[in-house]
Amino acid sequence: MTLKSLLYGGFRAGITMKGVDGLLEATGGVLLWFVKPSAMSHALRVLSLHELSRDPRDFIGMHLLHISARLAHSDPTFASIYLLWHGLAKAGLSLALWLNRLWAYPLAIAVFSFFSVYQIYRFSHTHSVALLILTVCDVAIIWLTWEEYVVQKAKREGQAAS
Repeated sequence: MTLKSLLYGGFRAGITMKGVDGLLEATGGVLLWFVKPSAMSHALRVLSLHELSRDPRDFIGMHLLHISARLAHSDPTFASIYLLWHGLAKAGLSLALWLNRLWAYPLAIAVFSFFSVYQIYRFSHTHSVALLILTVCDVAIIWLTWEEYVVQKAKREGQAAS
């Protein structure tokens, strides 16, 4: 397996995860728009406590419990619009990258960079290790997107010259 194929595989895996995460965020935004935050908070709390009863250190259970606590005290309109916009942007850009649309590479780099800067800003307030890890992963995906953009652009310029 060559370094080039590993980078390409990492790029595809990264944009796939971004796309799935975007769809989940958009779904959460729609649910938050129509379902009362207290009901969602209660449902997440029940799910997290079930997980934590089996394993008190369960990462997903702790994450769900944290989300449920924050959801109970959040503005549902802002959170809904943010999740919907953020999720649709990630899912749409991921799809365009999967389809090798050349215009999507620089746009994705710009949008994902903007999201990363915002995450760093949020980290300065929350000091969340999970947010820091997510930002590092996002920076890796930005770099892989740039590398793939260079490859795709060179490939198209080579085809145009032929």
